[in-house]
Amino acid sequence: MIANNNRQQLLTILTISAAVLFVADRFVFGPLKTAWISRSDRIVELRKKVGDARILEGREAGLRLRWDQMRTNTLPDDPPKAEQLVLRAFDKWSSDSRVSILSINPQWKKESDDYLTLQCRVEASGSLGAISRFIYDLEHDPMAVKIESLELSSRDNDGQQLALGLQVSGLAIPAAAGSKK
Repeated sequence: MIANNNRQQLLTILTISAAVLFVADRFVFGPLKTAWISRSDRIVELRKKVGDARILEGREAGLRLRWDQMRTNTLPDDPPKAEQLVLRAFDKWSSDSRVSILSINPQWKKESDDYLTLQCRVEASGSLGAISRFIYDLEHDPMAVKIESLELSSRDNDGQQLALGLQVSGLAIPAAAGSKK
């Protein structure tokens, strides 16, 4: 009887211990482990961000200089002045490359409060060499313009005269947006 009673007490203690361990694992250790893993992942992420920030901090002077150069080469946010500047640039590029400009259709778009774009549809014609030079001059000019799309087709059977269709966009940053830091 005594052995039976001790066995029951031992089984009861083992059962209660197993239940306590199960509950502790389920409601204490499991969440603690999840929190620990989450915290470790967050620390890794933050260390990476700090490393990236240090790299950027080291490059700050160069980035600011590049941004200032880009900002000074943007179009004026006054539409007539910007259009005049772009039209003069197209005249220069076409005369330097001997490309004939057939039409330029400028159109302003306000993408956001931070910037405007002047989109120009340009139709031109010339030889392959002249068109190549025209595109080169346009792309390498410090003015903030870029070619969005380009269409090239032959105007004669020999391919000596080519027709060029360009979609060009220029960037204008309003004075208030350009000075944000």
